Amino acid sequence: MRKIDRYLLRHFLQTFLICFVSLAGLYTVIDAFGRMDDFTTGRPLGEAAATAARYYALQSLGFFNKTSGVLTLIAAMFTVTWIQRHNELTALLAAGVPRFRVLRPILLASLGVALGAAGVREFVLPGLRHELSLDSKDLAGDRTVEIAPRYDNVTDVLLGGERANLATRTLLNPSFGLPPRVSAGFGKQLSAASARYLRADGDRPAGYLLSGVTAPSGIDSRDAVFAPVRAAEPGQSEPKPQPLIVTQHDAPWLQPGQAFLVSGVSFDLLAAGPQWRDLASTREMVAELANPATDLGPDVRTAVHSRLTQPALDVTLLLVGLPLVVSRGARSPFAAIGLSVLVVTGFFLLVLGGQALGSGGWVKPAFGAWLPLMAFAPIAAAQANTLRQ
Repeated sequence: MRKIDRYLLRHFLQTFLICFVSLAGLYTVIDAFGRMDDFTTGRPLGEAAATAARYYALQSLGFFNKTSGVLTLIAAMFTVTWIQRHNELTALLAAGVPRFRVLRPILLASLGVALGAAGVREFVLPGLRHELSLDSKDLAGDRTVEIAPRYDNVTDVLLGGERANLATRTLLNPSFGLPPRVSAGFGKQLSAASARYLRADGDRPAGYLLSGVTAPSGIDSRDAVFAPVRAAEPGQSEPKPQPLIVTQHDAPWLQPGQAFLVSGVSFDLLAAGPQWRDLASTREMVAELANPATDLGPDVRTAVHSRLTQPALDVTLLLVGLPLVVSRGARSPFAAIGLSVLVVTGFFLLVLGGQALGSGGWVKPAFGAWLPLMAFAPIAAAQANTLRQ
């Protein structure tokens, strides 16, 4: 790395950090004024400050995830504008240094920011989904949320309940509607005081461990219930019955008043609802799409493709906006920045429009997510060619 590379890289990183801290700080100040009572009620001043600092430190990760592309473009444009204003770019070009070679550290740093943002989305945010979903009114973490009923497409059981506790990962007063072929001898509802989701472990499939079963009565003395067997395809062997509801009568590991309902619908998907995809990793979304128990809509498929295209979109946005600042025909750098704002606005309108069309089922999810890249990638390639001149 040459001295000029370190010089430009330092200016880029400083500008990026200043812009990020300024915007995140502005958001924090405005938001904190509306939540001041939530932080200070029942806490001394020092503890309230520490609680607010931790809350907004976590929120800043989500802020970085949403604004990294725009902040990268802003930092790159202001860095180039700075060296143009002091005629440093002109001196480098007069010395025979190609324009692309001058901007190479900025482009590489921008690529690094795009990959770093992708790493935050895939590895950091999913691990902090509980903390990020907390509201300032429930900083203790014992908040409960409403449950949107969801069908298990394999067992035809309607999963529902009153509330879900995100901290303990339990369902409160769950009420599971059983399919007609099962309810004929067992009852229409399987209700309990609480239910906790257990992942598959050895021979035990994934499902919900219900405690304090209230319906049907006498759950400990009832036999296990098996899921209805679907007809076998021609040429295939008849499938074996799979357990649906396991009771203490057949499973000694259950405590009195407990039952186990086999289900592939996870607690996160049931409790979080449509917001689940915002904090889930791409691997988790793909796994849920492949899960036969869940029937996720086109919004999740669009989100998966959007995750794949996001790093490329960040780089494309940079290659579309940056040449407007360094082009030979730009008489005023600030006029070029204004033109870049218009281009960025159109870019994000197309991104949001494509995602809305894909999520709503108006177009195929893959087309909706890849549409902005297909539209702006040729423009970015043509614009980037001017950097080589």
